[in-house]
Amino acid sequence: MKRITGILLIAISAASFGTLAIFGRFLYAEGMDIFTVLFLRFGIAAFIMTFILFLRKESLPIGKILLQLIGMGALGYVGQSFSYLTAIKYASAGLVALLLYLYPMYVFILFVIVLLEKATWVKIVAIIIALLGTALTVDPAGGQLQGILLAIAAALIYSIYIIVGTNVMKHVSAVQSSFVIFASAGAVYGILTAVHGVHFPTTSTGLLGIAGIVLIATVIPVVTFLAGLERIGPTNAAMLSTLEPVVTVLLAAWIFGERLQSIVLLGGGMILIAVIMLTRGEASEIKELAQ
Repeated sequence: MKRITGILLIAISAASFGTLAIFGRFLYAEGMDIFTVLFLRFGIAAFIMTFILFLRKESLPIGKILLQLIGMGALGYVGQSFSYLTAIKYASAGLVALLLYLYPMYVFILFVIVLLEKATWVKIVAIIIALLGTALTVDPAGGQLQGILLAIAAALIYSIYIIVGTNVMKHVSAVQSSFVIFASAGAVYGILTAVHGVHFPTTSTGLLGIAGIVLIATVIPVVTFLAGLERIGPTNAAMLSTLEPVVTVLLAAWIFGERLQSIVLLGGGMILIAVIMLTRGEASEIKELAQ
């Protein structure tokens, strides 16, 4: 039951995260800048989590765990969200979403280096396929080089975030961790917004966009991802999260009329296949050890 619950939580998270680039594009069209968007995104989300934390009568984390959560928010989420939402200014929402899904490969590599995890031939082949898929996905017609590099950077930062989060979630609840992460990220973006100037939404579309990016693309996916991560682990969570680019690509095609070339879709498919291979390989090893 714990595993099934974790799978459902990650699926909900991925589908919700898939709307992030869409809401971002709408808010940019309303004349908002990235710092104000992200300040409102994390600031309002932190306020919501404060209310939930109070209702659940949960206390704040302390000590080393608190510092790690602050780092996840002030460094990890700030870096990842800035790279991601800036990337969609220079590349299509679908391409950015697909490139973000390099992060399961980064998670695997970090696990091998940091935790000395065994690198089987299945995992090595999967990495090669992912790299080839990336070469096909990085199509100049899909966006400028700056957008492509930012999307890849977002994937790398997110992988580190997941590695740290895997350990932290053993000690705190998803609500506790989400509050600290949102508050930390909101504080950083609050400072950046004050420096660069505030550009609040002035239309009903802008207000709805902010509500959507806070609730649908932030609170729901982050809380459910952290809760699911604790239940099924980082590699499985990464694989199940491949639903996210599918949602983004479909929404971008429907709303913005975006069309990705066949070679780009092929590259994206290869990346997703590599992620599935990595996860299946890990599952087979666990089964063998259990016998």
